[in-house]
Amino acid sequence: MSRSQLARADLDPAVAASVAGLRSHTPGDASAGCTVLHVDMDAFYASVSLLDRPDLRGKPVVVGGGSSRGVVLSATYEARRSGVHSAMPMARARRLCPDAVVLPPDPDRYAEVSAAVVALLTSVTPVVEQLGMDEAFLDVSGAVRRSGSPLQIATDLRDRVADEQGVTCSVGLATTKSVAKLASGRAKPDGTLVVPAREVVAFLHPLPVSALWGVGERTEEALVRLGLRTVGQVAHTPVAALRRALGDALGTSLHDLAWGRDPRPVVTSTAVAERSTGAQETFAVDVDDPEVVLREVLRMSERVARHLRRDGSVGRTVVLVVRFADFTTVTRSRTLREATDSGREVHAAAAALWTAMGLQRARIRMVGVRVEGLVDAERVPRQLRLDEPERGWREATAAADAAGRRFGSGVVGPASLLLPRPGTRHGP
Repeated sequence: MSRSQLARADLDPAVAASVAGLRSHTPGDASAGCTVLHVDMDAFYASVSLLDRPDLRGKPVVVGGGSSRGVVLSATYEARRSGVHSAMPMARARRLCPDAVVLPPDPDRYAEVSAAVVALLTSVTPVVEQLGMDEAFLDVSGAVRRSGSPLQIATDLRDRVADEQGVTCSVGLATTKSVAKLASGRAKPDGTLVVPAREVVAFLHPLPVSALWGVGERTEEALVRLGLRTVGQVAHTPVAALRRALGDALGTSLHDLAWGRDPRPVVTSTAVAERSTGAQETFAVDVDDPEVVLREVLRMSERVARHLRRDGSVGRTVVLVVRFADFTTVTRSRTLREATDSGREVHAAAAALWTAMGLQRARIRMVGVRVEGLVDAERVPRQLRLDEPERGWREATAAADAAGRRFGSGVVGPASLLLPRPGTRHGP
């Protein structure tokens, strides 16, 4: 990837300089030891949609519902330059990019290409952690003797994806998952970026705090209030101060990530699937009232939390799935600072994800909530939150669970769920 590609206009000048400097100081193959790869498909849904419309290549194309009340599933980079992005209302996308061609989603085609790409990845290494249809982590430490350096593996993968599937991907290489993911984002589109261990700090520190894994809107606001706007500023803040401001778990985690320390291994997708739980509802009639949708998000959050407590599990990653009337499906996730089995905390994260999507009167067909990255609750020491009384919510939750076991699940719950709701069809 050329230096001019890396120093794109949409990057902060300091970040662009950092990335460009990284490449200029690591000529040739500097990927030894960078055995964690993050493969991210470039504008995946739009790219797959163009496979059957090659005449539209190079033009602004938006994939999603064609009506004014539809939403954007994906957009080509030509459309993105006009400000179009996924989950945006189609009416706004048309205003931003009036010349864009709108194509309907093709879920079967996306699943077909995604499965083919995953099969390609697993032919290189069995240690593949799929994050969705369009991205995955790979641990290639066991493949280097057979397939060459990590950079050679990444180059071969990109070539094979392009040759065999007709779409492109970007790859980040590092010694940790968090840095590899950041690297792939800054290699886009259709590029590769290696971040050797000795260059991790120089790469990370100019980035905004929002780049750190687990930093959502509220955490970013808390960091900014402390005067911390870059990863470097977080790194040079005493960890004790971060713990006081954010809690022990999150404060410690962000300080480690700011210095490039991330012990999480690449976990095969089958293991990930086994350690998650979720619930979803499909409305009998498409819903365009945000209050109704948020009540269902609350209902699903409470249901998932009950399942967690029943199984003796807790999890840190909350996932919100929204399917629109045109069957476009958008998934968003947020990582909590501490693992939880609380419906209140799961709902807070899921509701924040909904709000961040910026949808107003979009017609919703289905909504789902999932918690991932589960571990046994007894393995996670509980810490008292600053905003939590010593006694209260957990005792109330335990009493509600006891009532549910005796009289039926859901007999005790939030008062707002007593309101009438549109007919729904239960999902797994």
